[in-house]
Amino acid sequence: MKNKLLYFFILILSCTAACTYIQPIKDGLTAFERKQYIKAIPMLKIEYKKAKTKLDQGKLAFLTGESYKLTNQSDKSIEWYRTAYDDGYGVDALGEYAQALKRTQQYQEAILAFKELGLEIGSPYEYRKDIQGCEIALKWLEEGAYEEYTIEQPKFNSRALDYSPSIYLGNALLFVSDREESTGEEAYNWTGRDFMDLFLVDLNTGEISPFDKVINSPDNEGPATFSKDFKEMIFTRCFGDENNAAYCKLMSSTREGDNWSPPMVLPFTESEINYMHPSLSEDGNTLYFAAEHPDGWGKYDIYTVDRIQDEWEEPRLLGRNVNTIGNERFPYVDKDTLYFSSDFHNGMGGLDIFRTYKDKNDDWAPVFNLKAPINSGADDFGYVVDYRAPIVNPKVIHKGYFTSTRDDSKGNDDIYSFTRMIPPPPPPPPPIDTTKKEVIVEHTLILKGYVLEKIYQIPDNPNSKVLGRKPLAGAGVKIRLEDVEEDIRVGADGLFEIILEEDAVYKFVASQEGYLSKDAKFSTKNIAKDPKNPTQEFLVEIELDKIFKNREIVLNNIYYDYNESYIRNDAKPTLNELADILLQNPAIKIELASHTDCRGKEKYNQELSQQRAQSAVSYLVSTGVAAERMTARGYGKNALLINCDCNDGCTEEDHQANRRTTFKILE
Repeated sequence: MKNKLLYFFILILSCTAACTYIQPIKDGLTAFERKQYIKAIPMLKIEYKKAKTKLDQGKLAFLTGESYKLTNQSDKSIEWYRTAYDDGYGVDALGEYAQALKRTQQYQEAILAFKELGLEIGSPYEYRKDIQGCEIALKWLEEGAYEEYTIEQPKFNSRALDYSPSIYLGNALLFVSDREESTGEEAYNWTGRDFMDLFLVDLNTGEISPFDKVINSPDNEGPATFSKDFKEMIFTRCFGDENNAAYCKLMSSTREGDNWSPPMVLPFTESEINYMHPSLSEDGNTLYFAAEHPDGWGKYDIYTVDRIQDEWEEPRLLGRNVNTIGNERFPYVDKDTLYFSSDFHNGMGGLDIFRTYKDKNDDWAPVFNLKAPINSGADDFGYVVDYRAPIVNPKVIHKGYFTSTRDDSKGNDDIYSFTRMIPPPPPPPPPIDTTKKEVIVEHTLILKGYVLEKIYQIPDNPNSKVLGRKPLAGAGVKIRLEDVEEDIRVGADGLFEIILEEDAVYKFVASQEGYLSKDAKFSTKNIAKDPKNPTQEFLVEIELDKIFKNREIVLNNIYYDYNESYIRNDAKPTLNELADILLQNPAIKIELASHTDCRGKEKYNQELSQQRAQSAVSYLVSTGVAAERMTARGYGKNALLINCDCNDGCTEEDHQANRRTTFKILE
């Protein structure tokens, strides 16, 4: 998938290559690891021809496809992903091949590839949304070009990331970029790119300049919004370094004359939660934003928060017409209309831009996809309206800007301008038969729920790669609405289906013998009715983990500082997930273990690993898990995952694999 640095900076922690190197690049793999993808492509092609085995060819072909994708050349990546798959690289290559076809809007071919991928992993279920999206996009394309919008690409885009525009004073536009003029003399070590900063472009002259030095900092700055008089600014800033997880916060600053005040974190933000993509209402008293909160509906959700007498209230989660189990981000409020991007609502691929509005009951109406040319097979987001733009044609509603990662962009992400026209009138409705009685249409809310399990690359190894998910036949589901409970059992398709009551909160607990139970919830509060669609369907997925008794399971992303045993902030999300599992399954007991690599003295390693294991157990106790359900054990270097020659035969990757925190279910 597309590099998600532009959406939320925490994912930069998955990148580990440093940014500056003294040694010259002599091979394609090194160029790829150092993120010099343009340089990597010709090297990788030459090395592919010289490779002696299919296995080597498959890896080189896959890296070539990745290099093309990361330089926004999806059309050229297609051939190399397919080659990698044919050379035995596996389902990763086939998945990227299917996604590349979808990004380039080759939907028929993408459908076939997704079906092939479903058969390959043994679960057509996993790619049903991708196939459905391709089918919908095909239908839209067959209906002809969408006549409501025309788009152009402004000249101020660069080869860097340029995205998320917002309207600013005069005739200026503010946007986010990691171009060379960004704050700081060094590139960000985690990404190999410059830091994200805010920039201004004068739309009259095309001149580009960095935004205020008080706002741009050595950290990453993200999308911003302004009050109507441009005296208040709320923007995203992401904090973090190599030793601590990066968390994004909403910052506020006020302007006096030409000077902005030192920014402060908005008071309603919680620790270790990511907040981003703010948008202020016209009166400045309501803020919309995206957050990845454990109480949300899915991954990133859109929230709103009111300000009363200069005090921010508690944020509220927008309803199910907007938020899904996927990602909803980049909200922009334009009077009573809300624009946002989603990767789960039916779309053309990646993130699509949608709009909704407040109905007479003050609920958000069912969303509408802006379709092509605003949306594409790539990621489309950051929609804003510019009411300053001169309008001569009376058929023009308004003009504005949005961001896209489509292939014709200059960099990985570019800003596009649009003109929205008055759409042609719809065909006249059929004549009304006055002899028939008026039919009252009843609205029905239907929830389709699926109970799923993971598909492991090695079926009996929970530490092997997860290929996808498949329905868990025969699982039981307890459905609770207030004080009423109902028990049902799903069939081979893992599906349960219920008709929902309005303004209600449902709770579900799925269970199956040999699996860990898990709960979920669904709310019908603030779901507006769609007069064009009397039956509205919603989806909930509950994924159960298989119990592997006395089998060590590695807990990813738990690291300790050198010679320390305390729990770092970046380890807490993983431990919180384990705590949820234990609290939902009160009968199980676990051993929580810590391991070191082979280096160092045995006694020292044993003591340090025991301290680390005990710290993890103590943290779980602080979340409410009973201490007697857990045993802390430090193995030191006595249970290495990779047995290599410790003196000169172990790579750093081997050492990292051996330095692990694990748990196993004892009973």
